[in-house]
Amino acid sequence: MGIKKQSDDKAQELKDKAKQATGSKQDEARQRARQAQEKAQDETTRAQQEAQDRFDQDYDI
Repeated sequence: MGIKKQSDDKAQELKDKAKQATGSKQDEARQRARQAQEKAQDETTRAQQEAQDRFDQDYDI
């Protein structure tokens, strides 16, 4: 029974490592998605500000 226990322990260890690695990859993917969303929001805000600035310049004359 000792070999079966060792085999089961090793299988559980590998399963835990795989689960941990998957979780890490998911965290990285979430972080990249959040950064992309923030970048898109920043670009949208910048574009809106530029449009407002152009509009304001048109009426300053």
